[in-house]
Amino acid sequence: MREFMCDDFLLMTDTAKTLYHNYAKNMPIYDFHCHLNPKEIYENKKYKNITEVWLGGDHYKWRAMRSNGVDERYITGDAEDKEKFMKWAETIDECYGNPLFHWTHLELKRFFGIDLVLSKETAEEVWNLTNEKLATDKFTARELIKMSNVKTLCTTDDPIDSLEYHIALKEDKSFDVVVNPAFRPDKGIRIEKDEFIPWFNRLEEIYGEKIDSIDKYTSALESRIEFFHQVGCRISD
Repeated sequence: MREFMCDDFLLMTDTAKTLYHNYAKNMPIYDFHCHLNPKEIYENKKYKNITEVWLGGDHYKWRAMRSNGVDERYITGDAEDKEKFMKWAETIDECYGNPLFHWTHLELKRFFGIDLVLSKETAEEVWNLTNEKLATDKFTARELIKMSNVKTLCTTDDPIDSLEYHIALKEDKSFDVVVNPAFRPDKGIRIEKDEFIPWFNRLEEIYGEKIDSIDKYTSALESRIEFFHQVGCRISD
C-alpha cells in the first residue's frame, strides 16, 4: 500500500502520472480568482501563526467547522488562534473524502514538508512545526506566492476600493508577479443589507455627484469600471 500523500497522490493511471509529472507539475499558475489581500502582498506580510494564514479568510474551512457544530467563537470570533486551530483539527478529523481533507494535507506536505495526518492527536505537533517555519523569512506573503510558481493573480475588489496597493505593487520592481484587481460589485446589488446605504454614500462621494436615478447609478459604476481598467483589471467576479 502506497503512502497517503505520495508524489502520485490521486494519479491512478500511467497516463495521469505522465501528464502531471512531465507537463503540469512545473507549469506556472495564472490565478484569475483569489481572496489574497493586496495590502498583505505589498507589505510582504509575515504571518504570526498557521491560523492567521490558513483559517483567517477561508470560508470553505469555516463552513466545514460550522457543519461540525463548532461555535462561531472558534471560527470568526474572539477565541485564541491556537484554540481555533485545534477546532479545525477536530473538524478535519471528520472530513475524510472531502476535498478539504486533500487540500489540507497537500499544503502541509508541499509547503511545510509535513507528512502527518492532521487530527486531534497530531494537532499540537502540526501547530508547532508550521509555526516554526512561518517564523522564517521564507514564508512571507510574497515568498509563498513565488513558492507556488504564480505568475499572475487577480484579487477580488469592491467597486469603491482605492486600489492603492495594486498601484503600489505595479510600481514595485522587486516583485515580478502580476497582481491585478478584479471587479466584484456584490455590495452594489445587495440593497437589503445594512451596509448598502453606507456603501452607496461612499460611491456617491467618489463619483462626485448626487446619485438620484438608475442612470446615474449605472454611470457611477461604469466610472469605477474604467478606473479598475486603468489599474489592470480585465475581469469581473
